[in-house]
This record gives sequence, structure tokens and C-alpha cells, in this order.
Amino acid sequence: MDFFGTIMAPFKWLVSAIMVGFHDGLSAIGMPAANGWTWTLSIIGLVLVIRAALIPVFVKQIKAQRGMQLLQPDLKKLQDKYKGKTDQLSRQAMAQEQMALYKKHGTNPFSACLPMLIQMPFFFALFQVLSGISTAKSAGQGIGAMSAEQVKQFDESTIFGAPLSASLLHGGASGNEAAVWILSIVMILAMTASQFITQKQIMAKNMSEEALASPFMRQQKMMLYILPIVFGVGGINFPIGVLIYWTTTNLWTMGQQFFVIRRMPTPGSPAAKALAERRAARGLPAMPLLGAKKAEAEAAEASAATAVEAKTQRAQPQRKNRKRK
Repeated sequence: MDFFGTIMAPFKWLVSAIMVGFHDGLSAIGMPAANGWTWTLSIIGLVLVIRAALIPVFVKQIKAQRGMQLLQPDLKKLQDKYKGKTDQLSRQAMAQEQMALYKKHGTNPFSACLPMLIQMPFFFALFQVLSGISTAKSAGQGIGAMSAEQVKQFDESTIFGAPLSASLLHGGASGNEAAVWILSIVMILAMTASQFITQKQIMAKNMSEEALASPFMRQQKMMLYILPIVFGVGGINFPIGVLIYWTTTNLWTMGQQFFVIRRMPTPGSPAAKALAERRAARGLPAMPLLGAKKAEAEAAEASAATAVEAKTQRAQPQRKNRKRK
């Protein structure tokens, strides 16, 4: 076993163990053990377990992102301070002051990528498990926590006529190529679309004006288009089971971000103003936004109250001056 395989072995065992656990539970309540939908629900169960375990990391990610957005004005001042200075001492001093700002706000530029980085070993492990199903079946072996019998069941399992272990480039059994192509293309489109929509709604509704004008935002805009393209192109080599996993996790992320944008928006963002207006319209005090300063929350509440008052205020009728006869 190579070095990478040694590192991935525990993740492959854990991923397959979670899938087997859900599969055994679904089989116990009457679902067929060799049915494709039983294994599909097991993959979805794997997503739910991993994403639920990542909720604390997601909360930290939100706080780190809010910290990055709050320090954007300070970063802009720092960049203006060292603008045009290209000598080694100036670059070193700028880097030190920048790290001090990150430490002060308790954040760093890589915090936003933390959940994805944690998920990647599980994603690669699932890819290796599902890609090796046919080979393991031919050798009469198991994979990770999956027994040889379960490997055989998985390899023979299909949904809409497409084997879960097949991919767009490596179709299933004879006569199933059309089903593999259609299902793979649909899943790839769903995977990339959900990823694009998630990032788009964050940029459109959950970023302050300072964040939108920052250099960091240019990188975000590039990632908005690059990541879906990368996963879309890579998806042609993903087994259908992996496409199900990644589409499900993207849908989880989209729903999670929708909840955060509506209930815990970024201070100064359009979503934060909309939340303050909704609460002011119902006569409720402004909620302390995650990462917001007290002054910002009070300002948002006052602004929303003023807007609501202006909308609800009735225009008073004016008396017309009539000429006396």
C-alpha cells in the first residue's frame, strides 16, 4: 500500500462503516439489501452524519468570515499605507501588521475553506470505495467495512437502470450506457447548479459594502465560476454514488446558507437590513447579529424603524382654499 493509500485507509473504513450501518438499518425495516435505493439512502445518510458533525466547524467558519469582513476597512488602510513600497522591509512589515490584524479579529483568510478541507478526505475515500467496487467484486474481496457479499450487492445495485458504481466515462453493464449517461449528466448539472446558487446568494445578500469593494471579493467572484466548472468537469469521472453524495452535500450547504442569511446575516449586508426591517415591522428589538458590534446593531434597528415608519405613515389630507362668493 502506498503512502496516500495508508493515509486514506482509516477514512475508507469510516465511510464504508457508516454506509454499512445505514444499509443494515434500512434492510432491517424491510428494504431489499441489494436494491439501489437502499444504497442510495445509505449514501445520503453518510452525508447527513458528516455534515451534522461539521456544524460546530461551520459556526466557526461564519465567525471567521464575519471577522474577515469587519477588518476590511483596516486592511484597506494598511494597503494604502504600504502602497508603492516594494522593498523587502516594507513587505515584511506589512505582512506582520496584517497577521496582527487577523489575530486581533480572531480570523484568517483560510477559515472559509475549513469545512471543505475537512470534507475532502471523506470525499476521496468514498470515491476510492465506489471506484474499487467492481475490482473487489471480481477478486471476491471486501472494501473497508464492506464485506465481499455487500460489495457484490452494491455492484449489482442500480437506480433508473444505472449502476451506482458506474461513471460517465466508465459505463455500467451492457445495455445500461444510456441510463448511466442521462443520470450522470443530470446529477452533474444538479451538483454544479446547487454550488453556484449557494455562492451567488452569499455574494448577493450576505456581504457588506466594504466586503464587496475589497480585493478579497475579486477572489470570491473567481471562485464563484471556477469551482462549479472544476467539479462539473471532474464529475464525468465520478461514480454515480459519488455524484449523489456531492449533490446531497451541496443541497445541505444551500439550505444551511439560506437559514444563516435569513436568521444570522452579516452586519451591514442587505440581508441584515431586511432582518432588521422585518423585526421592526413586528415591533421586536433588533437581534444581536453574529459578529456585529453593538453600535452597528443599534444603527440597523434605527434605520429599519425609520423605514417602516415612513412606509406606514399616512398622508394627511390638505384643505383646499375655496374662494368666497
